[in-house]
Amino acid sequence: MGMKKEPAIKNFGKRLASLRRASGLTQQQLGDQIGVSKRVIAYYEGETKYPPAHLTIPLAKALNITADELLGIKGAKSTLDPKFAALWRRLKVVETFADKDRKAVVQFVEVIAERNKAQQKAS
Repeated sequence: MGMKKEPAIKNFGKRLASLRRASGLTQQQLGDQIGVSKRVIAYYEGETKYPPAHLTIPLAKALNITADELLGIKGAKSTLDPKFAALWRRLKVVETFADKDRKAVVQFVEVIAERNKAQQKAS
């Protein structure tokens, strides 16, 4: 009895790049999170067709997705619109701020949101 051949995981590199960008991470940031260089991330996004088995779980955790989503076995959950990825990346730095500074940023954003909401109602 022969073994069934599993289909190759297609477009892994493209999927990884897309998921990374949707998470608002640069290649360097993703590499830092999983303990590899930017060059390694670039390689997996462009040069290889197969996922690195030893990095599958760390990549999934860093991207806040399941391994099945990373491998394309299961559709990825809704991700951030890539056009907002740069903004998201900049806002993620707020997580490193002291509580007082983080609250000030949130308050500033809320003031601007209220102002925009009022302007939309006036229009």
